[in-house]
Amino acid sequence: MSDIAPALLAWFDHHGRHDLPWQQTRADGSRDAYRVWLSEIMLQQTQVATVIPYFERFVSALPSLPDLAAADEDTVLALWSGLGYYRRARFLHRAAQQCVQQHGSELPREFDALAALPGIGRSTAGAILAQAHGLRFAILDGNVKRVLTRYHGIHGHPGQGAVEKQLWTHAEAHTPAQRSADYTQAIMDLGATVCVRANPRCDSCPLTTDCVARLEGLTATLPSPKPRKALPERSTIMLVMRDAHGRILLERRGPQGVWSGLWSLPEATDTDDAWRLAQQHARIDDARPLPAFLHVFSHYRLHVEPLLFDDAAGHAGIADNERLRWCDARERAALGLPAPVRTLLQTL
Repeated sequence: MSDIAPALLAWFDHHGRHDLPWQQTRADGSRDAYRVWLSEIMLQQTQVATVIPYFERFVSALPSLPDLAAADEDTVLALWSGLGYYRRARFLHRAAQQCVQQHGSELPREFDALAALPGIGRSTAGAILAQAHGLRFAILDGNVKRVLTRYHGIHGHPGQGAVEKQLWTHAEAHTPAQRSADYTQAIMDLGATVCVRANPRCDSCPLTTDCVARLEGLTATLPSPKPRKALPERSTIMLVMRDAHGRILLERRGPQGVWSGLWSLPEATDTDDAWRLAQQHARIDDARPLPAFLHVFSHYRLHVEPLLFDDAAGHAGIADNERLRWCDARERAALGLPAPVRTLLQTL
């Protein structure tokens, strides 16, 4: 075993998370690779407590990899709606289809083939193989980066190539040949519950004796932060066109940009543009502003001004096409909508 593995595994046995819904084991002690894979993708950029209800809803609707591959994109995105970073869901869907076509409807157990699937990559492939099959592969997600950065006293943003390469070397060296699944979960749990970003609980850490950050008073400064840039500000007007039956006109977004492929509200750049666009899509008489809100993406801040056109009547032929459709609340629930758009419509 590695130098930190014994202490980390002993801590995990008493304090780790053992009852997560993707940790269910079969009679032979193995885990369902599909469930492990799904959890790993959902846990990218998202905390465990948030993921659990989404995970349970997803596997209830699509319990196996072939089910996911056979589902249409709207179903997948609707199940994902609210988790954000929708590219993850599209990659998940595409990878499942590739597995059906190329790998006998299963996730491959060969590392290179697994890592080559859309949205997986080196760390996620290692996590799947370690947790589902007990194979010795290192991982390096955000929690592991934080633990290893502090333990070894590594300066520099972990996302920088040279720093990440150094962290991979440590991750490989520390991963034990035995109990690889438990070790993988242990180091993720330690980062998520003890070695947290702010105010780490060093008194509860099994690695505190040899942790460079603890010994040198660097826990508040390591990992080194990413150089910050001011986020650009953008504005848009969202058109909420509602007919006499309470249906809302939705528009499928194109393949590029944020929320690509999701159903959203038509958007305009200014009030005059909003009226012109509304008149193209529907017969409208009046409009009233709804409360504006701010949505922050990772790369810009979006100021949204919703404009409600009530008692709108759709022009002939506008419904039931690939880009535009009038939907009631039940129909909207089955579509992938951006979380702020879904929240906005729920307030109506």
